[in-house]
Amino acid sequence: MNLGKKPYLVAVLIQAIYAGMFLLSKIAFDQGMNNFVFIFYRQVIATVFLTPAAFYFEWRTAPRLSLVTFFKIFMLSLCGITLSLDIYGIALVYTSATLAAATTNCLPAITFFLALLFRMEKLNIKSSSGTTKLAGVVVCLGGAATLAFYKGPQLSIWSHHHRHQTPYTPHPHVPLQKAWIKGCFLMLSSNILWAFWLVLQGRVMRSYPSKLLLTSLQCFLSSIQSLVIAVPFARDINDWRLGWNIRLLSVAYCGIVVTGFTYYLQTWLIEKRGPVFLAMSTPLALIITICLSAFALRELISLGSILGGLMLVGGLYFVLWGKSKEQPLLVDSLANSSDTHKLESSELKDMEPSSPYDKNNFPSPLLPV
Repeated sequence: MNLGKKPYLVAVLIQAIYAGMFLLSKIAFDQGMNNFVFIFYRQVIATVFLTPAAFYFEWRTAPRLSLVTFFKIFMLSLCGITLSLDIYGIALVYTSATLAAATTNCLPAITFFLALLFRMEKLNIKSSSGTTKLAGVVVCLGGAATLAFYKGPQLSIWSHHHRHQTPYTPHPHVPLQKAWIKGCFLMLSSNILWAFWLVLQGRVMRSYPSKLLLTSLQCFLSSIQSLVIAVPFARDINDWRLGWNIRLLSVAYCGIVVTGFTYYLQTWLIEKRGPVFLAMSTPLALIITICLSAFALRELISLGSILGGLMLVGGLYFVLWGKSKEQPLLVDSLANSSDTHKLESSELKDMEPSSPYDKNNFPSPLLPV
């Protein structure tokens, strides 16, 4: 079927949604919303939104949930969602929406490095693909260091009035530079936990392959975990009030649009064009966030943020290019081994996906819930 421009439009829409997430979260935090309470409400709304669809589509076909599998899902939710999002919220208070969008570009490199540690990936330095992936990881590390330690001159995109504005709202008791460096490391820590979630979720899905129920259960468990964490940090009842304001809009947007609607869009795009096509569009979120932040938040974009973001994008494409180079090598290797080992036809049939990009081969959603 000729899809035309539809996959490209969907890819742009996904990244625009994530840019909106970075922006609305930052606005809510700048206006005094407790970041721990924000994560709790976000996960509650996501649970309420996803659970009915999960039960309707997958309840009858879902496998039995054993105690061991439940414990794995609980720990996966704690590390990959609850702690990752809580740390992300703290980091966003110290830094900017632009930095949040920039650091997501290092996620494929971090995921590859963790998969290498868990022996889920192999690295052949002598091959061009292995060298390229290693270079991508190094470039991403350089980009992260540039974001943290080099600011440079500040660039005003929209108006000369921006020079009277601050590029972000740091914690009132932390010096400006220390707040930025602390925020950068917290943002990278959040991405590392997120990468752990991506790597380990693939293993959990082997014992519990119902994607929608798995996502709903993780959102539910994360809601409980987020509540336990939020209560000690938000003892004032006013911190829990939403009202018809940016607080309600931001948590509803993140819970419904980001978790629910984008989940479907990502699954559709991966099935039609593959995970690499989705990952290649990630830098669009950075570009959209820079424009929206400069316009809506009057953020000043530093030269260090631009250079660091470009390095992270470059590292992303290095890793993706190296991964794409491995696919022809894998096909050749399977063809050669079939000549010597005479694989059974039934085994070959099991190895072939039902579509060019079988969505069951990839953990979904690929981006945070």
